[in-house]
Order: sequence, then structure tokens, then C-alpha cells
Amino acid sequence: MRGPRPEDFDTNAGHPTPTFPAGGSRKKGMGVRTWLVLCSSGKEQATEAGKHTIMRRTGLPARDLRILDPLLSYPSTVLGRERAIVINLEHIKAIITGQEVLILNSKDPSVAPFIEELQRRIRCHHHATKPQEGVNTEGAAQGEAGTSQLFGEEAKKGAKQSLGNQDGSKVLPFEFVALEACLEAAITSLESEAVRLELEAHPALDKLTIKISTLNLERVRQIKSRLVAITGRVQKVRDELEKLLNDDEDMAEMYLTDKLAQKLENSSASSTSDTVVVDLPEGDEDDRHVADYFEHATLVSSESCHRGSDAHNLLMRAHSALSRNSRGTSSTRSGMTNKLNVQELEMLLEAYFVQIDGTLNKLSTLTEYVDDTEDYINIMLDDKQNNLLQMGVMLTTAGLVMSLFIAVAGVFGMNINIELFNDEVAGPGKFMWTVVGGTAGSLFLYFGAIGWYKHSRLLE
Repeated sequence: MRGPRPEDFDTNAGHPTPTFPAGGSRKKGMGVRTWLVLCSSGKEQATEAGKHTIMRRTGLPARDLRILDPLLSYPSTVLGRERAIVINLEHIKAIITGQEVLILNSKDPSVAPFIEELQRRIRCHHHATKPQEGVNTEGAAQGEAGTSQLFGEEAKKGAKQSLGNQDGSKVLPFEFVALEACLEAAITSLESEAVRLELEAHPALDKLTIKISTLNLERVRQIKSRLVAITGRVQKVRDELEKLLNDDEDMAEMYLTDKLAQKLENSSASSTSDTVVVDLPEGDEDDRHVADYFEHATLVSSESCHRGSDAHNLLMRAHSALSRNSRGTSSTRSGMTNKLNVQELEMLLEAYFVQIDGTLNKLSTLTEYVDDTEDYINIMLDDKQNNLLQMGVMLTTAGLVMSLFIAVAGVFGMNINIELFNDEVAGPGKFMWTVVGGTAGSLFLYFGAIGWYKHSRLLE
């Protein structure tokens, strides 16, 4: 007798077989977010990218990207890395590189004014650092034979010119322009919120001092909760700026343009007349791609010179390829720290540190005002409680005196034979005098007790 066949056990009878997209597209689509990219010329572009794409583009580790995750609650942070600056200040969540700014929550209505201001500053910076057309005309006359030399020399000039205006005045690098816009937007938002809270707090506290009611107490309680929350946020931003100001190495990490200029200078030293020669490991495909990019960049440079475009844009386009060769950056980082002068960034951070410190002092003053109001309310409540205790003492004393008079009345109510009850001997007149005398004696005892109590308090 044969057993059942496998075809007899149909577990999916009557149900369609689920199908999944080939190539693991379900897993690939997880973690993809919309980023707004602002390039060095001020143009914006919305792109969807995953975590690993952003990591390859900016060179940031995964732990730094988790700081920008809107689903996680991280305090305000400013991190300087080898190829990027991570900004997490209030509603500003961005990544700044040497040539672009990536903004995460660009669809947030509160971020829209910041994006407009940042775009305006980037365009102003782009026009201020744009080289004169005569440089490109001179470079175009050199021909195809000198394209690699033009790329090396003009790229270094572009890196230096990014710190100088056409008229010779000094301007901030691209990353500092973006960093300044982020700091100003976050600190201004905190300052405006503190001003609104201060305008709401003073009338509410004044009403509470005039009349203690449940409505006024609830309003002050909400104001104090908001005050504690915003003070903590302002304190965290202040501590972050103070930490950066106390560490020159962290500030040196934020000089992305100077790092790029140093990489270009090192790479141009090993270039030949036709191509850029880069020593690459035999199995490193990313670094091999850098050499191919350099070779392509020389052709692009010759064409762009004929078109009249500046070397500053060429410098920015080469940044993405140069930054891929990030091996051995620890020695470069130590050398950069010793050579860079962080005075420029230090002055920028100090200006906003003073501003956020002033906001914190304003909130501290408001906190003291709230505490003083609470102390005043407690004094008023204690005074009312003391009045109630005094009233209780007076009523207790009156009850004691009345109990003595009731005791006298109880004695007369007993079934005993005394001369006062005999009408022939005492009469109603003597009984009336007894009642009047008992009442007068009770009143004398009551006022005597109250006078002794007040006199004893005066002696204390």
C-alpha cells in the first residue's frame, strides 16, 4: 500500500502565491529619505537617497547619520569630520561638505525660511568668490598641451580665491557660510521663542500676585514647564559651542576647503604633462576611479576655459573624487591641525556664543522672577494659613469658655435642694444675678485668654 504523495498536501489551496520583486527591492527601499541638496552656486535639487548612499557621498559613519534621524531624539550637536560637518540644531538637520549642503527635513514649514536665507547667502558667496574672466581667457590660450598644468595651478588658485573677494577683501569659505546660516537660524529661533515666553510670563505672574486662583496657577504652571524646556535646549546649544571653542582640533576639522586645497596640491605635485598620476593600490577600485576622474577633469577643464567658466566650479567638482581617497587621513588630520589657524572660525563661533549666552541669561532672569513670584505666593498662603490658625484658636477658646458656662447651667439643672431654688428665701432676683454673673465671668475668661495669647506673641 503506497503512502500519500507530496502533491496531496496543498497548503496554499485557494490562496494566491505571494510574489516578491527580484533583486531585493523591498530591502533596498528601506531607509530612503528625501534630501534637499544646495550646491556651491546656490542651485537646489531634491533627491532621494538611502543611508549608505549618503555615507559614500559625505564619508560619514553610520553613527553620525543617526544623529540626524528624526525618529530618534538627539540633543543639539555640531560635529566636524574629515569630509563633512554634521549639524543638528533644533529644527536644522543638515550635512555640510566643501561644495554642497544636504538638508534632511526640507519639507518642514519651519525650515523653509532657513533654506531661502541659506540659498541667498550661498549665491552671494558664489558671486563674491567667482574669479575674473580674464583668468579663464589666459588659461584657454595655453591650448590642449597644458591642460593638466592648468588644472593643478588654477585649482589651487581657486581654493585660495574662495577665501578672497574679487576686490581683495576676505570672505568666509563655503562651509563656514553654511555653518553661519545654520547657527543663526537655530539661535534666532531660540531667541524669538524666549522673547515670546517672556512676554507671556510677566502678565501671568502679575495676575497671580494680585489674585490667587486655579486658572492663574495653571497658567503659571504651563509657563514654567515651557521655561524649563527651552532653558535646557538653549543650555545644550551653548555647551556645544563652548566645547568647540575649547578644542582647536575640532575647529580645525571644519576647514573643509583648506583640506581640499591641500589634497589638490599633493595630487598636482605628482601630475604629468598629460594626465594626473596617482599611486594606487592594485585592488582599490575607488582610488582607481579617482585617477580616471582626474584624467576626465583635465579634458573638462580645457572645454570650460573656452566657455569662460571659472576654476572655482572645477575645484568643487573635483572634491567628490578627491575625498574618496580617505585612507591615511589620520596623518593628514594631525598635519592640518598644526598648520591651520582657527582664529577665523573661533571668531565666528564666539559671536554666536555671546548671542546664545545672552539668551540663556535672559531665561535665567525670567526663572529667578518666577521663583521670586513663587516665594511671594507661598508667603501669602502662609499668612492666610496663619490667619486661619488664629481664628481656630479663638473659636477653641470661645468653646472652652462656653463649656464652663454650660457646666454652671448643668449644676442648676440638677434635682438638688438649695436655698436659691426656694422662692420664699431667694426669689427670682437672686437667680437672675446668678445668670448675669456667670455670663460676665465667662466673657472675662474669654477676653483674658485672648489677651494673654496676643501678649505672649508680642514677647516672642
